[in-house]
Amino acid sequence: MIYVCIPAHNEGSTIGVLLWKIRNTLGEFSRDYRILVHDDASTDDTQAVLERYQRVLPLTLLGSQDRVGYGRSVEKLLRHVVGNASYPKRDCAVILQGDFTENPDDVISLVKILEGGADIVAGVTDMNGHRMPLGVKIVRSLSRWPLSTVFRGAPVSDPLNGLRAYRVIVLKKALRDGPGDEPLVSTEGWAANVELLSRLVPHARRIAEVPAEVRYDLRQRESRFRPLRTLMALMKLRGRDLWPTSTP
Repeated sequence: MIYVCIPAHNEGSTIGVLLWKIRNTLGEFSRDYRILVHDDASTDDTQAVLERYQRVLPLTLLGSQDRVGYGRSVEKLLRHVVGNASYPKRDCAVILQGDFTENPDDVISLVKILEGGADIVAGVTDMNGHRMPLGVKIVRSLSRWPLSTVFRGAPVSDPLNGLRAYRVIVLKKALRDGPGDEPLVSTEGWAANVELLSRLVPHARRIAEVPAEVRYDLRQRESRFRPLRTLMALMKLRGRDLWPTSTP
């Protein structure tokens, strides 16, 4: 089973099109799949759109009345997968953004490599000739200098990218050996992507990566990316032992 996990907030203008795109993509792939969406206290018509699509798609809706943020939304989705997956060693969870910045077609590339034996498959940002917003470019450039300790030893070349496929057994082990009732992810945005990967690395035998197309020009809502806030969140990871030796 492929669980496509989508953290959403005010994605009403795009979520329906995205869900249909996922259906077409995975339908041609001939694998069982389920789409999970966590609606993080949206104030637009996201909830109404999701409820309509729930009647015609294998769609599970999660949500929160109060805003919990990207990191906690992702963790809620992954905890739900762990609690419901029938075959943890075979099933996988894929994190996909709800705004079309990431291509649903890339889900197939990730899953194929996972089926070939990897436990985690990470997307590596590939602009494929498209323009990267200035704020995103600045943060990516700056982060390599003051945050060298965050990136040094990372098992993938782009730990900021959130498009990843995780074998469910890896998630299950991480939650079993995690910090009790405390969340696995305490940061936000790109920092949450780094932190989550660091929590899962010790439980993965093999980690792979693939190019993943990113299209900021297809986003149909105002960007929630805040350069300064993103840098500050990443700075909080300095000094942590993020990349211990893997011991699955």
